[in-house]
Amino acid sequence: MNIYELWPELHWIKDKDLREKTARTWEMALEKSVLTPEDLNRIPFTLLCGPDLKVTFMDHKRSVVHIARAAGEIMNQFYKADLPVDMDVLIAGAILADVGKLLEYTLDKNGVAVQGNYGKYLRHPFSGVSLAEQCGVPAEVCHIIAAHAHEGDLVKRSTEAYVVHHADFMTFLPFKERLKI
Repeated sequence: MNIYELWPELHWIKDKDLREKTARTWEMALEKSVLTPEDLNRIPFTLLCGPDLKVTFMDHKRSVVHIARAAGEIMNQFYKADLPVDMDVLIAGAILADVGKLLEYTLDKNGVAVQGNYGKYLRHPFSGVSLAEQCGVPAEVCHIIAAHAHEGDLVKRSTEAYVVHHADFMTFLPFKERLKI
């Protein structure tokens, strides 16, 4: 599968060099992972919500990218130079935020996604940054990968990192913590 079929949102990144480095990071993650693109369109996006979760990894990931892009556009429209959002950095960071999960997850004998041994030691923000740096992704995008999850609560986030963090958590926490009436 062509990485642009998995991630058509890569075309939103205007800077060709950043687009190619972002795509290469996903290609490298797939090369190192037991997961295939087909698995990503089948497995649940998180292991924290139980086996009944139907939202796939790619459904969640792509929704985060779309929400982050829309938020960034609105912020640029209303706040202009007072709080500028670099859309290429934002989109690349949103696309790469969970790339490390391809190293964190493995499949059990029934094809169910589980946390692998690697993932027990290195959560996806760490492995994601490692993959991205190997592909030459710039620091401002690696910062988003590192800061998008709870690990990022210990650092000052860039504007783009805040947007991705909130887009990610607003589409995760309701599945995990919603009030069931």
